[in-house]
Amino acid sequence: MTKRYNEHISLSEALKSFIKENHLEGGIDKIDVRDAWIQLMGNGVANYTQDIILKNETLHVSLTSSVLREELSYGKQKIIEMINEQLGKELVKELILR
Repeated sequence: MTKRYNEHISLSEALKSFIKENHLEGGIDKIDVRDAWIQLMGNGVANYTQDIILKNETLHVSLTSSVLREELSYGKQKIIEMINEQLGKELVKELILR
């Protein structure tokens, strides 16, 4: 049965409550990580990005350019830090570039 609130609450609070009660945080985190990757890496890298998957604190990124994959592999830790900072929580602990 759904909860009824007698007092008025903001829409953002209602959405946060809905997401928490229905255990949807994992799916929201996956979308947030994908958006953060595209925003932080820019259009140049996003054009060569095929797939972005967050699984068990590991971010799997499929790239179509082997040269770009090699260049990004040198800065894996920096990329992880930037993504976690963008999200405001530590979701990504490992980055795998394919």
